[in-house]
Amino acid sequence: MEYILEIMPALLDGAVMTLKVFIFTLLGSIPLGILVAFALQTNFKPLQWLINIYIWLMRGTPLLLQLIFVFYGLPLIGIVFERYDAALFAFILNYAAYFAEIFRGGIQSIPEGQYEAAKVLRLTKFQTVTKIILPQVVKVVLPSIGNEVINLVKDTSLIYVLGLGDLLRAGKIAMSRDVSLLPLVLVGIIYLLLTAVLTLASKKLEKHYQYYK
Repeated sequence: MEYILEIMPALLDGAVMTLKVFIFTLLGSIPLGILVAFALQTNFKPLQWLINIYIWLMRGTPLLLQLIFVFYGLPLIGIVFERYDAALFAFILNYAAYFAEIFRGGIQSIPEGQYEAAKVLRLTKFQTVTKIILPQVVKVVLPSIGNEVINLVKDTSLIYVLGLGDLLRAGKIAMSRDVSLLPLVLVGIIYLLLTAVLTLASKKLEKHYQYYK
């Protein structure tokens, strides 16, 4: 217990960095994913083509490779990011692509009659999207969004390759220094607690949106 209390501050500091990347990635990637999903519904073929290429690249290459490319590769052509900014940039672009595909599926599940009813009511396109389409889409995609959010918590461990002091890096440093597996066990417990909280929050949100049934 004495050893746990000794290393816990460093692990909690790492957990703060993990949570920062997690929260700001969600704040950036979900709105961007929604915009990309609606952009895919347009009839402008060049835009659709560009978006599909972007989604293909983000989903078809490992996030670890994208992190390395942003931080170590882009400086070769004069684009330089700080470590934290590089992590956020790569994470937001990656997860926005996944969220875009999830929201695209949700948008396509809405019957055409909903749009026709909105026209009859003389709603603007913005009102149609915000008042009619999005609330229904959110209800449809919540389980998939919940899964991606939980994956994001675990994927934040990849930022150690950029030298950021996240939870996993703090645990590895303590393990190497003290030649003990206990730090990694504690890291695993913290990740499990985070995913448990997010799972409960996701289920509560799903229950809240059951009123659409």
